[in-house]
Amino acid sequence: MPIVSGAGGSKPSLNGNLRNFESCYAKLQSTKTPTLRLFRRGLGTFRRRCRIFAVQRSEHDVVVVGAGIIGQTIARKFLLESDLSVALVDAHFPCSRPSATGAGQGYIWMANKTPRNDLWELSKRSKQLWENLTEGIKTEGLDPSHVLGWKKTGSLLIGRTSEELTMLEKRVEILSNAGLRGELLSSTALRSMEPEVDVGEYGGAAYFPDDCQMDAMRTISFIEKGNRSFSSEGRYAEFYNNPAVSLIRSSTSREVEGIQTSENLLYARRAVVIAAGAWSNSLMKSLVNLEGVPDIPVQPRKGHLLVVENSDIIQIHNAMMEIGYVNYSTSGTVGSSSQFDSNVLSNVGVSMVATTDTMGNLIFGSSREFCGFNADTDDSIIKKIWERSCEYFPCLRKYSLELLKTKIRVGLRPWIPDGKPIIARVPGLPKLIVATGHEGAGLIMSMGTAELVGDMVLGNTIKINCAPFSFNGTDADWAFSDDRLWDLLP
Repeated sequence: MPIVSGAGGSKPSLNGNLRNFESCYAKLQSTKTPTLRLFRRGLGTFRRRCRIFAVQRSEHDVVVVGAGIIGQTIARKFLLESDLSVALVDAHFPCSRPSATGAGQGYIWMANKTPRNDLWELSKRSKQLWENLTEGIKTEGLDPSHVLGWKKTGSLLIGRTSEELTMLEKRVEILSNAGLRGELLSSTALRSMEPEVDVGEYGGAAYFPDDCQMDAMRTISFIEKGNRSFSSEGRYAEFYNNPAVSLIRSSTSREVEGIQTSENLLYARRAVVIAAGAWSNSLMKSLVNLEGVPDIPVQPRKGHLLVVENSDIIQIHNAMMEIGYVNYSTSGTVGSSSQFDSNVLSNVGVSMVATTDTMGNLIFGSSREFCGFNADTDDSIIKKIWERSCEYFPCLRKYSLELLKTKIRVGLRPWIPDGKPIIARVPGLPKLIVATGHEGAGLIMSMGTAELVGDMVLGNTIKINCAPFSFNGTDADWAFSDDRLWDLLP
């Protein structure tokens, strides 16, 4: 049971004495006596003490900073699979702009992953855990499509040239060798599956029927509701709109003991987890003032999605992505294909991503750019997304975007140069764990990340190799580049 103190009887008494102190000081301000200087010094000390005692204090086993999909699933892991108590902290509210969680299209895909790289096992394990959750939801008599916005859409990687078709053929072979079901579709076969898509005479697609998608906001709501069910047991507490401002450190060992927020002192008996997405590096710098603690090389990478609401202007049956986006998604530069290069604006990459959610909304994207923490909507990028979508869906050209009912999603993805998240204890501070840097794959990797963090703290057997996700993880990675796929062929 969390212990709460400092917010009761002592607070009014302190505040009353502070008001008396302030009143006396105001009367002495017109004097120049030594008494004034002593009084001023004492008043400063008393003000600091009042602020300390006015803050609510509580004790928990684990404090998680960041209430996006990574933080929520980490909290869920501890609540469901241990008897530990959890505090979840966020400067805002889940899925509020510009979080990456609320701004994605919700793909739970393996089609854009490469076997034998560091992300493959994490993604594969995480996808399995999501599928296990949907089966559990069904056994409770609920529909995952309603609860999570879950759809087994399959995935289509689209190419429009003979060169891209060769890339797709190679990907199908390699992923099939790794155990995924997949097939190469000619332009004619693709047209029979998705009549609205135009890839020309030489194009085609790679189809992977077992890939899925979900609605991030519905999923967060479901997980949040489950986490809150532990509140009555005293095992769960939320501290939203309550930013973390500093670490609480032991005065003797300097070990991390918790987090101070703008309103609370949250003590952590077992661990503090930083899962603040694109803000993790700046947050760590503000929290940790200690030599030898490495930087988190995470940067915000802004993305736009265009949502056409409840629209039947076209029918999209499967979730899609142009093959050029696969290479670009983890790189810091624009993809190599000429088609993709032509869609670059001031370090902005725009590629075709298209799907339909369970509410009938059409979702088109996507953009990627480095512009700091600027989360403003850029109309020129939205126009570019629409134009790119029209290239693949020519029937859209007869519609004016301005006349359609639309919403724009903007999020800041946590990008790390080598394409791998950091999921590890901070060197020298064993109670402090970082889980960030998933870029645009936070949804698919979240359940596996939560399992990894939970197993670290609980002392369970680690189910996947966690070394690549440490602070000292190798920079070299297979990433998503198709250039490296040749090495995987027998």
